[in-house]
Amino acid sequence: MTDPSTIDHLLDIARLGPRLTTRRMFGEYALYLDTKVIAFVCDDQLFIKLDPATTALTARLPTGPAYPGSKPYGIADELLDDPPALRALLEATAAAMPLPKPKKPKAPKASAAAPATASRVATRTAAKATKQAPAKAPTKARTKAPTKAPTKAPTKAPTSDASKRRATR
Repeated sequence: MTDPSTIDHLLDIARLGPRLTTRRMFGEYALYLDTKVIAFVCDDQLFIKLDPATTALTARLPTGPAYPGSKPYGIADELLDDPPALRALLEATAAAMPLPKPKKPKAPKASAAAPATASRVATRTAAKATKQAPAKAPTKARTKAPTKAPTKAPTKAPTSDASKRRATR
């Protein structure tokens, strides 16, 4: 891991002012000159990007990967003792590198809570729609035929003379 004092020393000897900046990345540092990534500082070593346009300046530098699996970079540790040569190499590398791709502008937000909530609701609704089984064709409602309650055989109640008279009237 690179010591922050190494970065401070590098920025001091390069004397490129605010044009040369650093950004911590994955525990190490990237060097930017005029918004272009030109080098990395990993384990207190300076790794310069190699380009055909800078071959004359990097031909005598040893090469090696900045991190496991990376492409080879010029190891420019010896240029830390020669500030004018270091500055020339940094500027030549920046001139050879393409400009960074412009970032896509973020869409303006109407309100802080509403879009996020609406987005979550839309996402949930879409998720539910994909999980539901396809709609079935409507079927006729089944109705049960009315069933008659079983009737008991009428029992004969004892009849009285009064009830017989009413029935005959």
